[in-house]
Amino acid sequence: MIKNLLFDLGGVIIDIKRQDCVDAFEALGLKNADSYFGLYAQTGVFMAIEDGSIGVDEFHRELHAKLPENVTDSQIDEAFQRFITGIPVRRLEALRELRKKGYRLYLLSNTNPVMWDGIIADEFRKEGLRREDYFDGMVTSFEAKAAKPDRAIFDYTCRTLGIKPEETLFFDDSEANTVAAKELGFNTAHVRPGTEFTDYLP
Repeated sequence: MIKNLLFDLGGVIIDIKRQDCVDAFEALGLKNADSYFGLYAQTGVFMAIEDGSIGVDEFHRELHAKLPENVTDSQIDEAFQRFITGIPVRRLEALRELRKKGYRLYLLSNTNPVMWDGIIADEFRKEGLRREDYFDGMVTSFEAKAAKPDRAIFDYTCRTLGIKPEETLFFDDSEANTVAAKELGFNTAHVRPGTEFTDYLP
């Protein structure tokens, strides 16, 4: 019996375009910008802010060491957030409809405080609501100090949200993440490019 729907964010609810972010950092002068960004996980300083190893201030300091002197914190944040292109309103509407049907909705995202407090918060305001109006609980990698597909973040999610894997359907666009979740007893839906999470509902 599925009681809970647990959503990844990027590639499931929110649209992303990795190359836009790479291009923005290259324009700022970051060498080998492409090497830092994957479709499902980042590396180096970008992974460190995502798994909570460092905070925003240290993130800025580390990037300033790799960039020309005239680059500002705001320019760094703006380039980083280019990874996200937006949330179609139809997905926000779908989330609200699912709650009306009696499902409990939760979010589990590998993300970082720059995007979380910036563009992600803004995108969820499109209908005049907030993130908290769409979900019964939310877990972010930077707060959990762990990132998918690490078991630690799934254990943290169950403990923090009070959910059971066998009662939960987990949606993610990364096969590695859905495989990891399935091994822990979650029902899973691998949301493939060109499809909507609504296509995978029971």
